[in-house]
Amino acid sequence: MDYKSSLIQDGNPMENLEKQLICPICLEMFTKPVVILPCQHNLCRKCANDIFQAANPYWTGRVGSAAMSGGRFRCPSCRHEVIMDRHGVYGLQRNLLVENIIDIYKQECSSRPLQKGSHPMCKEHEDEKINIYCLTCEVPTCSMCKVFGAHKACEVAPLQSVFQGQKTELSNCISMLVAGNDRVQTIITQLEDSCRVTKENSHQVKEELSQKFDVLYSILDEKKSELLQQITREQEEKLGFLEALIQQYREQLEKSTKLVETAIQSLDEPGGAIFLLSAKQLIRSIVEASKGCQLGKIEQGFENMDYFTLDLEHIADTLRTIDFGTDEDEEEFIEEDHEEEESTEGKEEGEMPYLHLLICSVTT
Repeated sequence: MDYKSSLIQDGNPMENLEKQLICPICLEMFTKPVVILPCQHNLCRKCANDIFQAANPYWTGRVGSAAMSGGRFRCPSCRHEVIMDRHGVYGLQRNLLVENIIDIYKQECSSRPLQKGSHPMCKEHEDEKINIYCLTCEVPTCSMCKVFGAHKACEVAPLQSVFQGQKTELSNCISMLVAGNDRVQTIITQLEDSCRVTKENSHQVKEELSQKFDVLYSILDEKKSELLQQITREQEEKLGFLEALIQQYREQLEKSTKLVETAIQSLDEPGGAIFLLSAKQLIRSIVEASKGCQLGKIEQGFENMDYFTLDLEHIADTLRTIDFGTDEDEEEFIEEDHEEEESTEGKEEGEMPYLHLLICSVTT
């Protein structure tokens, strides 16, 4: 974190310093202890533990699990994967420098006077500042509107209390959405692995099928091509489904990420009234986005292609004993060997009828 260069570029160093000390999860100033990730980004240890637990729901903690391996989660700032040891977030190093900077900043803030910024004015009463919140209409308004205006029959509350409440609600929604994004990223990784395994299995089945048809290639070439096309169609259908599913999850992830960015920008707004003008709709959008992340999944064994395996040994043995015979002989041939004393002329005339029967047996 390059504090110095950021402070030089900004005309108000204390304001910019405060932005550098905001946790990307709770969107509040870091709460000690502050931990530093391998990617050099910082988190409150409590926030780090929250997203770690969300990404690893079956991780039970350190007590009684000395031999247990740790889990993993992604940094909310850069998406770098953080692999934990058996101590979980308690194995992460504390950033004492950031903690000291927070202490110095709080001391400086307590000693300097509050700065007065711009305040939105009421549209109906231009000389009145917006200083209350109408709970009935869910809009910020001014005191004159409550006494004489459109909100005189409505229930109102102090602007600051509603501001803090909705800001906390929005922060919770962002944390929930970030955890959901981690789960979506995990699903995308699993789907990509399924694509790879499906391709490998398809290639393996094709090779096995080609090897088995080498012995019968001159007789069953057409059938071989037909079966290969079946595998290819199955592969294309599965890969098409998987790739479409991956694209859906990518689009969902992109929408969620943009929504998180919009929410974070909204939280940077210092004015309560301006924030409340858009906060309610933003919270609804995030809740809807979280509920809407119910895309399709694949069943276990979806990438399996073993059902295309063929055992052609009995077909090869049958081809070595092809001979002329009647319909009754052909039925009997399936159960036992033919007589070896039948004429050569009969073999030549009966080859194609029996081949037809053989191909039918392969098909079934």
